[in-house]
Amino acid sequence: MDMLQVGIFFFITAVIGFLTYLSCRNAPSGDRGSDHDYFLANGGLSWYFVAGSITLTNLSTDQLVGMNGNQMLLLAWWELAAVVGLLILAFVFIPIYYRNNCTTTTELLQRKYDNKHIRAVISVLFLLGNLFIFLPAILYGGSLFLKSTTGADFSSVFGERLFVGSPVEVDSTIFVMAITFAIVGALYAILGGLRAVAVSDTYSGVLILSLAVLVVILALNAINWDFSDVPAERLNMFLGNELEDGSETPIPWHTLLTGMIFIQIFYWSTNQTITQRAMASPSVEEARKGILAAAGIRLLIIPVIAVVPGVVAYKLYGDVGDAAYGMIVGDILPPILSGAFAAAIAAAVLTTFNSILNASAALYVCDFHESYIDEARDVPKLSMYVSIAMTVLAIVLVPIFASQESIINTVQQLYGLLSMPILSAFIVGLAFRNVSAWAAIIGVVTGVLVYAVFSFKLYGLIGISPEEGIGATLASVHYIHYMFVTLVVSIGTALLSNLIVFGRKAELSIGSSEPAPAA
Repeated sequence: MDMLQVGIFFFITAVIGFLTYLSCRNAPSGDRGSDHDYFLANGGLSWYFVAGSITLTNLSTDQLVGMNGNQMLLLAWWELAAVVGLLILAFVFIPIYYRNNCTTTTELLQRKYDNKHIRAVISVLFLLGNLFIFLPAILYGGSLFLKSTTGADFSSVFGERLFVGSPVEVDSTIFVMAITFAIVGALYAILGGLRAVAVSDTYSGVLILSLAVLVVILALNAINWDFSDVPAERLNMFLGNELEDGSETPIPWHTLLTGMIFIQIFYWSTNQTITQRAMASPSVEEARKGILAAAGIRLLIIPVIAVVPGVVAYKLYGDVGDAAYGMIVGDILPPILSGAFAAAIAAAVLTTFNSILNASAALYVCDFHESYIDEARDVPKLSMYVSIAMTVLAIVLVPIFASQESIINTVQQLYGLLSMPILSAFIVGLAFRNVSAWAAIIGVVTGVLVYAVFSFKLYGLIGISPEEGIGATLASVHYIHYMFVTLVVSIGTALLSNLIVFGRKAELSIGSSEPAPAA
């Protein structure tokens, strides 16, 4: 890591911060202390900021590092399927959010079920996912990339590893970088609100997408555009359950027919971290333009930058896992560009981290504090306390992700505990009338338990051995299939308990804006 890299890194980071300040200082702010202004930028995000923020909030190290770390073209399906999720957000969910004047996605549930408790339950699940899955994974992935790219080493100061001999032993350089990312990202979220987050996302996005495309071109040039020595399965987009070495395929092609699309609907259309950007435009039309622009970027650029460098790295270095992207960027880019790319990745980590913090603060303030404690008289101050607490806990959890084989696969599998149960509450609330909120909550809880038992092979809890007979068959089913099963079970349980326990017959009412009778 030479001084040129360091200088360029800090220069670009400072420029992004300065441009963000210039863009935000004269923007109309409305009531700075209100939920709408702080969490939805007073409805003032133009379509290009919506597109930039949605793109970079999602595009962080869990994509670039995690997907390239699988070193297979197959992982491109995550990004291609995401286009469908964005289209559903643009044409189905965004008009509904605007029609119901929502600040959080969970507010829609309160309106549909006429019950604040279901809003709180779903918010808890979102917050648990943000805290225990996304925030620490982002910090770890970004730190691993920077270490792999720059060769930075703080072992002379802190020792090679921290917490030596404990179950969460971790590389000291990665942990120090993670702490730095967390502090800077929290400051963005605390001081600027959504407007600063979205603007910095957009400026960073232009830089990172340009450099990521350049990395693809230079990587292909490094192997003379010749993939002849790469195993065929790493170039195959339609693989079955197992790879040649007997390990499980990350995304068997048939998962595209079951859980994959519903994962995308959940992530892009109900996840507060993403939809908050689209809900901050002055109109549905402006929001839709931004979402469609983000979908275009997702279709044309993201799949290529998320998988091709990893496959090239396999040819150059072999199976190096999540270190692949950092290694190839460090090798093929000259110092002046590797410093710039390190700054771009750092910006991506920061913007994704601060976006999740801002969304989490919105969920707590709007769904808990104001519903169960008191009106938030100082929204920025209350949000600051929430952001600080989540930042500290995320740092503590970083060592756990350092022990995982693949960031992206771990994140997706863990989030299945929450995603499909949450989506079931939205589907039941939007598609049916006369459903008790408590019936929907029963469906959500049942879904979490079902997914936990089958995806994490906890069959022993129900008396089934995972090594033989039906247990072995169940263990061979991919977790994305179980996500689809979880969704069906959650919806079915909600409707059945609504009829049997609460004596209500659900009425199909797709697209209706009328809330259900009080629960």
